[in-house]
Amino acid sequence: MTVGNDLIVRFAEPSDSQTLFDLIKGLAEYEKLSHAVTGNVLALQEHLFGSPRYVEAILAEYTGQAVGFALFFYNYSTFLTKPGIYLEDLFVLPAYRRNGIGKALLSKIAQIALERNCGRLEWSVLDWNESAQAFYRQMGASILDDWRICRVTEEGISQLGARG
Repeated sequence: MTVGNDLIVRFAEPSDSQTLFDLIKGLAEYEKLSHAVTGNVLALQEHLFGSPRYVEAILAEYTGQAVGFALFFYNYSTFLTKPGIYLEDLFVLPAYRRNGIGKALLSKIAQIALERNCGRLEWSVLDWNESAQAFYRQMGASILDDWRICRVTEEGISQLGARG
C-alpha cells in the first residue's frame, strides 16, 4: 500500500470526536492498557473544542478513513523561555503502519511547533516499544536516558493538595 495523494492530515473537528475516541481505544488496546481508558467521548470533545481548550488533535485519513491521530498540548521551557508542544499520543492503526502515516503526523506536529515558535517538541515512549523508539530516532528524536516521568493521579492529587 502506498498512501501518497490519498493521505490527508488535518486538524480534528468536533464531528471527529467519536472517531478520535475510537482511535484512542485502539491505542490503549495496542499498549495493553484498555483497562486504563476511563474517560468518554463527551469529555474528550469538551477538552478539544470547549473553552478553555486543553488539547488539540490532528487526524490522518487514508481514502476517507481515519487511520491515525496525534493529540498534543502546550508545555513551557523556563530555560528557553518559550512554549513547547507535548505530544501526548501518536497512533496509526496497525494495518496502515510502515506507509509514511506516522511520519506525516509527526512532521505536521513539527510544522505546527515551528509556526507557533515553540522551542521544543517532546513526548514519551514506552520502554518495551523498541519499534517506536527506532522510528523516533530515525525521525531525529533523542531519547533522554537521564529523565524519568513523575505522575500523581486523581486520588494522589487530592492527598497532595490536602498537605498544603
